[in-house]
Amino acid sequence: MVNKNLVVSIENLKNDIIDMMEQCAKLIDMSLVSIINRDVELAKKVIDLDDEVDNLRVYIIDKSVRLIALKQPVARDLRLIYSLGYMALDLERIGDYSVNIAEKSLKLVKEDDIEPLGDIVRMRDMCISMLYEVEKALKGNDAKAAYSSANHDDVLDELYKRAYKEIVKNMHKDDQNIDKGVRTLFIARYLERIGDHITNICENVIYAVNGDVVEIG
Repeated sequence: MVNKNLVVSIENLKNDIIDMMEQCAKLIDMSLVSIINRDVELAKKVIDLDDEVDNLRVYIIDKSVRLIALKQPVARDLRLIYSLGYMALDLERIGDYSVNIAEKSLKLVKEDDIEPLGDIVRMRDMCISMLYEVEKALKGNDAKAAYSSANHDDVLDELYKRAYKEIVKNMHKDDQNIDKGVRTLFIARYLERIGDHITNICENVIYAVNGDVVEIG
Protein backbone atom coordinates (compact mmCIF):
# COMPACT_ATOMS: atom_id res chain seq x y z
CA MET A 1 0.00 0.00 0.00
CA VAL A 2 1.34 3.43 -1.00
CA ASN A 3 1.82 5.86 1.84
CA LYS A 4 0.40 8.98 0.20
CA ASN A 5 1.57 11.26 2.97
CA LEU A 6 5.12 9.99 2.51
CA VAL A 7 4.95 10.46 -1.26
CA VAL A 8 3.78 14.06 -0.85
CA SER A 9 6.44 14.76 1.81
CA ILE A 10 9.22 13.43 -0.40
CA GLU A 11 7.98 15.42 -3.38
CA ASN A 12 7.97 18.56 -1.25
CA LEU A 13 11.52 17.78 -0.14
CA LYS A 14 12.59 17.39 -3.77
CA ASN A 15 11.04 20.77 -4.55
CA ASP A 16 13.01 22.32 -1.68
CA ILE A 17 16.23 20.96 -3.19
CA ILE A 18 15.23 22.28 -6.63
CA ASP A 19 14.63 25.72 -5.07
CA MET A 20 18.07 25.50 -3.50
CA MET A 21 19.65 24.56 -6.85
CA GLU A 22 18.05 27.55 -8.56
CA GLN A 23 19.17 29.85 -5.77
CA CYS A 24 22.74 28.57 -6.11
CA ALA A 25 22.69 29.05 -9.89
CA LYS A 26 21.61 32.64 -9.31
CA LEU A 27 24.40 33.24 -6.78
CA ILE A 28 27.05 31.81 -9.12
CA ASP A 29 25.89 34.11 -11.90
CA MET A 30 25.59 37.20 -9.70
CA SER A 31 29.05 36.69 -8.21
CA LEU A 32 30.70 36.83 -11.66
CA VAL A 33 28.48 39.65 -12.93
CA SER A 34 29.56 41.70 -9.92
CA ILE A 35 33.17 41.45 -11.17
CA ILE A 36 32.40 42.06 -14.84
CA ASN A 37 30.25 45.12 -14.06
CA ARG A 38 32.37 46.26 -11.10
CA ASP A 39 29.18 46.20 -9.06
CA VAL A 40 29.97 46.38 -5.35
CA GLU A 41 26.32 46.32 -4.30
CA LEU A 42 25.68 43.14 -6.29
CA ALA A 43 28.66 41.44 -4.64
CA LYS A 44 27.28 42.40 -1.23
CA LYS A 45 23.88 41.05 -2.24
CA VAL A 46 25.44 37.66 -3.01
CA ILE A 47 26.96 37.58 0.46
CA ASP A 48 23.61 38.46 2.05
CA LEU A 49 21.57 35.97 -0.02
CA ASP A 50 23.79 33.08 1.04
CA ASP A 51 21.93 33.09 4.37
CA GLU A 52 18.86 31.85 2.48
CA VAL A 53 20.85 28.90 1.10
CA ASP A 54 22.19 28.10 4.57
CA ASN A 55 18.69 28.22 6.04
CA LEU A 56 17.38 25.90 3.32
CA ARG A 57 20.12 23.41 4.10
CA VAL A 58 19.20 23.35 7.79
CA TYR A 59 15.51 23.00 6.93
CA ILE A 60 16.08 20.16 4.44
CA ILE A 61 18.37 18.18 6.72
CA ASP A 62 15.89 18.52 9.60
CA LYS A 63 13.01 17.52 7.34
CA SER A 64 14.95 14.51 6.03
CA VAL A 65 15.70 13.25 9.52
CA ARG A 66 12.07 13.68 10.58
CA LEU A 67 10.80 11.80 7.52
CA ILE A 68 13.14 8.88 8.18
CA ALA A 69 12.27 8.78 11.90
CA LEU A 70 8.50 9.23 11.61
CA LYS A 71 7.59 7.63 8.28
CA GLN A 72 10.16 4.81 8.28
CA PRO A 73 10.61 4.76 4.50
CA VAL A 74 12.23 1.77 2.81
CA ALA A 75 14.00 0.93 -0.46
CA ARG A 76 13.86 3.70 -3.07
CA ASP A 77 12.09 6.22 -0.83
CA LEU A 78 14.79 5.86 1.81
CA ARG A 79 17.55 6.22 -0.80
CA LEU A 80 15.95 9.39 -2.15
CA ILE A 81 15.54 11.04 1.25
CA TYR A 82 19.11 10.10 2.18
CA SER A 83 20.41 11.48 -1.14
CA LEU A 84 18.48 14.74 -0.88
CA GLY A 85 20.09 15.42 2.48
CA TYR A 86 23.56 15.03 0.97
CA MET A 87 22.60 17.22 -1.98
CA ALA A 88 21.69 19.99 0.46
CA LEU A 89 25.19 19.85 1.95
CA ASP A 90 26.84 20.15 -1.47
CA LEU A 91 24.54 23.01 -2.43
CA GLU A 92 25.44 24.85 0.75
CA ARG A 93 29.10 24.59 -0.22
CA ILE A 94 28.29 25.93 -3.68
CA GLY A 95 26.66 28.92 -2.02
CA ASP A 96 29.75 29.40 0.14
CA TYR A 97 32.04 29.39 -2.91
CA SER A 98 29.79 31.96 -4.59
CA VAL A 99 30.28 34.15 -1.52
CA ASN A 100 34.04 33.62 -1.78
CA ILE A 101 33.91 34.85 -5.37
CA ALA A 102 31.86 37.88 -4.34
CA GLU A 103 34.39 38.69 -1.62
CA LYS A 104 37.20 38.62 -4.20
CA SER A 105 35.02 40.84 -6.41
CA LEU A 106 34.95 43.49 -3.68
CA LYS A 107 38.75 43.63 -3.93
CA LEU A 108 39.03 43.37 -7.72
CA VAL A 109 36.62 46.22 -8.47
CA LYS A 110 39.15 48.57 -6.89
CA GLU A 111 41.79 47.65 -9.49
CA ASP A 112 42.37 49.90 -12.50
CA ASP A 113 41.98 46.87 -14.70
CA ILE A 114 41.40 43.17 -14.10
CA GLU A 115 42.57 39.94 -15.64
CA PRO A 116 40.85 38.80 -18.85
CA LEU A 117 37.93 36.67 -17.67
CA GLY A 118 37.14 34.73 -20.86
CA ASP A 119 37.75 31.22 -19.53
CA ILE A 120 36.44 32.11 -16.08
CA VAL A 121 33.17 33.32 -17.60
CA ARG A 122 33.03 30.05 -19.55
CA MET A 123 33.56 28.19 -16.26
CA ARG A 124 30.67 30.15 -14.75
CA ASP A 125 28.45 29.24 -17.68
CA MET A 126 29.44 25.56 -17.46
CA CYS A 127 28.71 25.41 -13.72
CA ILE A 128 25.26 26.91 -14.21
CA SER A 129 24.55 24.59 -17.15
CA MET A 130 25.60 21.55 -15.09
CA LEU A 131 23.42 22.65 -12.20
CA TYR A 132 20.33 23.08 -14.37
CA GLU A 133 21.02 19.75 -16.07
CA VAL A 134 21.18 17.87 -12.77
CA GLU A 135 18.05 19.72 -11.62
CA LYS A 136 16.29 18.36 -14.69
CA ALA A 137 17.68 14.88 -13.93
CA LEU A 138 16.31 15.04 -10.39
CA LYS A 139 12.89 16.19 -11.57
CA GLY A 140 12.71 13.37 -14.12
CA ASN A 141 14.41 10.66 -12.05
CA ASP A 142 16.87 10.42 -14.94
CA ALA A 143 20.19 8.80 -14.06
CA LYS A 144 21.46 9.17 -17.64
CA ALA A 145 20.99 12.95 -17.51
CA ALA A 146 22.82 13.04 -14.18
CA TYR A 147 25.77 11.18 -15.75
CA SER A 148 25.74 13.67 -18.64
CA SER A 149 25.91 16.62 -16.27
CA ALA A 150 28.75 15.09 -14.25
CA ASN A 151 30.79 14.34 -17.37
CA HIS A 152 30.92 18.05 -18.17
CA ASP A 153 33.18 18.46 -15.14
CA ASP A 154 36.08 17.32 -17.34
CA VAL A 155 35.49 20.35 -19.57
CA LEU A 156 35.38 22.56 -16.49
CA ASP A 157 38.72 21.16 -15.32
CA GLU A 158 40.30 21.91 -18.70
CA LEU A 159 39.00 25.47 -18.59
CA TYR A 160 40.47 25.84 -15.12
CA LYS A 161 43.89 24.63 -16.27
CA ARG A 162 43.83 27.02 -19.22
CA ALA A 163 42.76 29.96 -17.06
CA TYR A 164 45.45 29.12 -14.51
CA LYS A 165 48.22 29.11 -17.11
CA GLU A 166 47.09 32.41 -18.62
CA ILE A 167 46.80 34.18 -15.27
CA VAL A 168 50.20 32.95 -14.07
CA LYS A 169 51.77 34.05 -17.37
CA ASN A 170 50.37 37.56 -16.87
CA MET A 171 51.65 37.62 -13.29
CA HIS A 172 55.16 36.81 -14.54
CA LYS A 173 55.00 39.61 -17.10
CA ASP A 174 54.45 42.37 -14.56
CA ASP A 175 54.67 42.53 -10.76
CA GLN A 176 51.68 44.88 -10.83
CA ASN A 177 49.55 41.91 -11.88
CA ILE A 178 50.39 39.72 -8.89
CA ASP A 179 47.71 40.77 -6.39
CA LYS A 180 44.84 40.79 -8.85
CA GLY A 181 46.22 37.64 -10.48
CA VAL A 182 46.15 35.77 -7.17
CA ARG A 183 42.56 36.88 -6.55
CA THR A 184 41.55 35.80 -10.02
CA LEU A 185 43.24 32.43 -9.53
CA PHE A 186 41.15 31.93 -6.40
CA ILE A 187 37.98 32.70 -8.36
CA ALA A 188 38.89 30.09 -10.99
CA ARG A 189 39.60 27.60 -8.22
CA TYR A 190 36.27 28.29 -6.52
CA LEU A 191 34.43 27.61 -9.79
CA GLU A 192 36.38 24.39 -10.26
CA ARG A 193 35.35 23.31 -6.76
CA ILE A 194 31.73 24.22 -7.51
CA GLY A 195 31.94 21.78 -10.42
CA ASP A 196 33.15 19.07 -8.04
CA HIS A 197 30.18 19.62 -5.75
CA ILE A 198 27.76 19.50 -8.68
CA THR A 199 29.36 16.17 -9.63
CA ASN A 200 28.66 14.95 -6.08
CA ILE A 201 25.02 15.95 -6.54
CA CYS A 202 24.90 14.02 -9.82
CA GLU A 203 26.24 10.93 -8.04
CA ASN A 204 23.51 11.25 -5.42
CA VAL A 205 20.82 11.57 -8.10
CA ILE A 206 22.12 8.36 -9.68
CA TYR A 207 22.08 6.61 -6.31
CA ALA A 208 18.55 7.83 -5.58
CA VAL A 209 17.26 6.67 -8.97
CA ASN A 210 18.79 3.22 -9.34
CA GLY A 211 20.77 2.47 -6.19
CA ASP A 212 24.18 2.56 -7.91
CA VAL A 213 27.01 3.98 -5.84
CA VAL A 214 29.30 5.69 -8.34
CA GLU A 215 32.32 7.97 -8.31
CA ILE A 216 32.53 10.09 -11.42
CA GLY A 217 35.75 11.84 -12.33
